[in-house]
Amino acid sequence: MNRWILLVLLLTASAFAQNSCLKCHEGIADIRDRDSQMMHKILEVADKAGATGNDCIVCHGGNPNATEKEEAHKGTLAYFKNHKGPKAFYPSPTSPWINQNTCGMCHKEQVDAQWNNLMATEGGKIHGAIWGFGAKEGYNHTYANFDIKNIHKRIGTEAYRKYMQTLSQKEPQGFPKKQIQLPPAPTAEEVEQDPTLSVYTYLRQECLRCHTGGKGRYRRGDYRGIGCAACHIPYSNEGYYEGDDKSIPKNEHGHLLVHSIQSSRDVNVSIHGVHYSGVPVETCTTCHNRGKRIGVSYQGLMETAYQATFDDRGNPQPKLHTKRYLHLQEDIHYTKGMLCQDCHTSNDLHGDGFITGANLGAVEIECQDCHGTTDKYPWELPLGYSDEFAKTPKTGKPRGTAQTLAEYLKKGYVPKDKGDGFLRTARGNPMPHAVRKGNKVVMHLASGKDITLIPLKGLKKEHKLSKEALVAMDQIKAHTDKMECYTCHATWAPQCYGCHVKIDYSGGKQNPDYLAASAHHHNGITGEVHNLKEFLVDGKVTETRSYLRWENPPLGQNGEGRISPVIPGCQVTLTVIGKDGKALLENHIFKLKNVENNGTVAVPKEGVNSIVMSPVNPHTITKKGRSCESCHDSAKALGYGINGGKYFSDQSKTTIVDLMTADKKVLPHKVDEQIPAIPNLKDDYSRFIDENGTQLQTVGNHWKLSQALDNETRAKVDRRGVCMSCHQEMPKGDLAVSLMVHAAKYANVNIDNDMHHTILHKSLLLSAWVQVLGGLLIGMGIMWWWFRRKRRG
Repeated sequence: MNRWILLVLLLTASAFAQNSCLKCHEGIADIRDRDSQMMHKILEVADKAGATGNDCIVCHGGNPNATEKEEAHKGTLAYFKNHKGPKAFYPSPTSPWINQNTCGMCHKEQVDAQWNNLMATEGGKIHGAIWGFGAKEGYNHTYANFDIKNIHKRIGTEAYRKYMQTLSQKEPQGFPKKQIQLPPAPTAEEVEQDPTLSVYTYLRQECLRCHTGGKGRYRRGDYRGIGCAACHIPYSNEGYYEGDDKSIPKNEHGHLLVHSIQSSRDVNVSIHGVHYSGVPVETCTTCHNRGKRIGVSYQGLMETAYQATFDDRGNPQPKLHTKRYLHLQEDIHYTKGMLCQDCHTSNDLHGDGFITGANLGAVEIECQDCHGTTDKYPWELPLGYSDEFAKTPKTGKPRGTAQTLAEYLKKGYVPKDKGDGFLRTARGNPMPHAVRKGNKVVMHLASGKDITLIPLKGLKKEHKLSKEALVAMDQIKAHTDKMECYTCHATWAPQCYGCHVKIDYSGGKQNPDYLAASAHHHNGITGEVHNLKEFLVDGKVTETRSYLRWENPPLGQNGEGRISPVIPGCQVTLTVIGKDGKALLENHIFKLKNVENNGTVAVPKEGVNSIVMSPVNPHTITKKGRSCESCHDSAKALGYGINGGKYFSDQSKTTIVDLMTADKKVLPHKVDEQIPAIPNLKDDYSRFIDENGTQLQTVGNHWKLSQALDNETRAKVDRRGVCMSCHQEMPKGDLAVSLMVHAAKYANVNIDNDMHHTILHKSLLLSAWVQVLGGLLIGMGIMWWWFRRKRRG
């Protein structure tokens, strides 16, 4: 009680104390609402520092006693020299380069873990690019954006730490204990000696703009903060400031939308009279719009090469994240108002302090953690279910629910009513927003909305599952035991086939090195904020593609050992132009002989193409799953390519289009190649395994079990051509069938789709019973004969 009296006195004192920063920044929004616990803590620190009522200096530092801007934006209070707090003036106090002195005062666990988080290391992205350029590191995840190593203790419950220790031992290449900084971008002269070094130019100029250690690219949709502010401070797509601080320009790109923290359910942000809580999805898509594109896909956005549609002035669709989009079906969770943080846990987002090589190692949640299966509620499933990293489903004792939370989780939103306990992730951590209430689950969303869901077992008991759902999830156990839920329920996925990368070192071409710029920092402000021209390196990267698709993604086996959708990852087809303007590599695809296959798929003697198909959760979930035919009657789903890979001609040969004779002799002498050859690509980019079980491309490059479907699985899935089983005898291939066809005709039976289903269903039952009864009669006949013979003997 005494503590709360002290807080009230502090707040009262701060109301009368003058915040000198507001002389210039009058109208700026409070970083948190004044009656929040966070603001109480900030004001406590300000009071101890001798600046009662001035919450600004606790994060930004500076001199609150100065009367001029230049002096005010220098140094820090003497108190902070010997205590936690800013050690200088920090224009961006959330920057990871200095936030141990600011955010780390209260959020030590997250700040300690931040450098090992994938959003900082970009280790998976780096590994993927190096793989596409010849895979010099093999499956080892050697490099990160910075030198890093595991912290002393993994963040999470004891069950979680034990689980992750076992997983790390099973997949050591995916959980390195340390990573070293990516090598520098090569000079044009160095590339002449080894063109594969161009991968470092590619990564530093293109791929590594999104890590939380830098401010990123200044383009529409890509404006964001640095460090914690990358997620926790709102930036609009246009990058304009729209608050009331008159000292911040409102016509200049690159500014925060409003000076407020966005975070959890009980943290409110106000802008233009609108109040919201949680981190908007568009904040996440600032980065998650390339690669697997899960952020924009969640919103239903699929990129297109075209400019439609036009506005009322005839202007084409503006570029967002440097792309234009079609609006397809949104993920059902997005439609219901769920933000990314409503599923993804604190460890998913902040990291647990230990290094992981790729997303599958970092994400601890599975669909079944909330939805369960038709046989078991979520709390009845064992830990590790659907996260096996093995080819058999996890068994064991029920995981139950959690009754307590770690102290660091209590700093976020915790519902007052924990019902029958917090649901637990597949790896053993509690989910504070997901509460069991009887046999239902209440999701306390970051937006302030509550959603009650009935797990699949409950829906089955209440007869609320469709016939198709019961067949797919309940009758066919192999679907539940061997597939990811989203294999059926993600009905589309972005498929960008052929990643054509040109890196041109001719004519002194240069572009900025974003990674080097972000590592050049002063008091939290990184190099790309000041002048990117100071970080130019040799070479200029250009990217394009062969074609786009979205419908019915093909299937493969992911690192967890489950069948999942796969989409093109880094299908690098590399052209490197030397400093003299001549190609060092032209449309080159590397061949790899070190691909894991576990003996279940064959590898060509010359090696597998380094272009990658990546297992993915597309984040395009719909209630109604994809059709049975889209997998069981599809060459593409099996990995054989769109239309079995037969649309494309042999791409390893150059195409010339001009006047020709009938036998294709080119008539003019002055001709140009229309489509230059890709020497190592004899098949379509969508074809990654052949009918004999030989894998033609890499399928996943991080985890041991990632591969194309093996022969046994493809044989079970493949039901192409099954129509011929009946129609080869119709209408008059067989006497009995012919009689049935004619009888139906003269009885005016309309054979539509429903009737077709009825006939097949009846035929199956009739055939089964005839064969069973026939077998019984034959067996009875044999026994009768045997007994009769025995009596005679």
